[in-house]
Amino acid sequence: MRTGRASGDLMTAIVTTGNGGYDKLVVSEVPIPVPGPGEVLVRVLAAGMNNTEINTRVGWYADGGWNDATPFPLIQGTDCCGLVCASPGTDESVVGSRVLVRSCMRVDGFLSGETRWLGSDMDGAFAQFVVVPASEIFAVDCGWTDAELATIPCAYGTAENMIARAGVHRGSTVLISGASGGVGSAAVQLAVRRGARVIGVASRAKHDQLRELGVHEVYGRDVDVVDALGTRSVDVVIDNVAGDGFGPLLDVLVRGGTYVSSGAIAGPIVALDLRTMYLNDLTLLGCTAWDEDVFANLVSYIEAGEIRPLLAESFPLEQIAAAQQRFLERDHVGKFVLVPPVVRDQV
Repeated sequence: MRTGRASGDLMTAIVTTGNGGYDKLVVSEVPIPVPGPGEVLVRVLAAGMNNTEINTRVGWYADGGWNDATPFPLIQGTDCCGLVCASPGTDESVVGSRVLVRSCMRVDGFLSGETRWLGSDMDGAFAQFVVVPASEIFAVDCGWTDAELATIPCAYGTAENMIARAGVHRGSTVLISGASGGVGSAAVQLAVRRGARVIGVASRAKHDQLRELGVHEVYGRDVDVVDALGTRSVDVVIDNVAGDGFGPLLDVLVRGGTYVSSGAIAGPIVALDLRTMYLNDLTLLGCTAWDEDVFANLVSYIEAGEIRPLLAESFPLEQIAAAQQRFLERDHVGKFVLVPPVVRDQV
């Protein structure tokens, strides 16, 4: 955990002390971090919550090819809406700007595959302040609340990256599993924005909300998608569920279709009949590291009013354990957001 200011200059943060249960989420007073060359200090206004933080805490990524071992103790928090309050040695004009922080950072530029994730590879936004590279802040001019903006970075960045790589365009038919989750509901909006025909899979209680987002057809999680849609009926499958439902999702793809995933909520180990893949010329895409234009494009969609936030619920930062418990009930549509204590003294 990076710190660096003199004692007495403290902030409230949630420090994740290691792999384990909710007891590993410790409300702490820690030194406010100090920005170095090329960095900025951001006062966190709101921080979105994701599967990623829970998966990291419980050790789900340990054998799954994530970067290096998680650097515990760690301040998690992948989504940050904040106010720039210090920018030593960089562009001072950004001070005072309300910004979103790009969650997925390319360490050596966008021709490199190396990434750093806010809140996983470096201290994140579950705190009153966070230090980030100046290149990773994006000012946003819109009327959204801080909590609404905090729903965007990880879920929408991940969804936009998947949609762009899969080549979704006007006239595409796109099937989205887990369509009511953070990434899924973002993918619905972003695919509809591109003019695609969108089919969603989600629990039946959430179908009306998904129709409001523009889904053309929506099915329950218990439906056999092959029976419902027919084989070779879908151009692109966006799937963050995986598990036992993986095989049928390939069966509904047209010849030359694309399956794209950035998660595995229902289980990472799946059965794949290679004949389905190669005899149908399918493309299977894994998407974690974002392409360079993804985040700037998202900001432009917000400012143009082309997407809207899906804020399910907000919690005080100190209630993170209760928020994660509610999150895992999965009866919501959209994102949960944590709000840090108000900063009384400006830094």
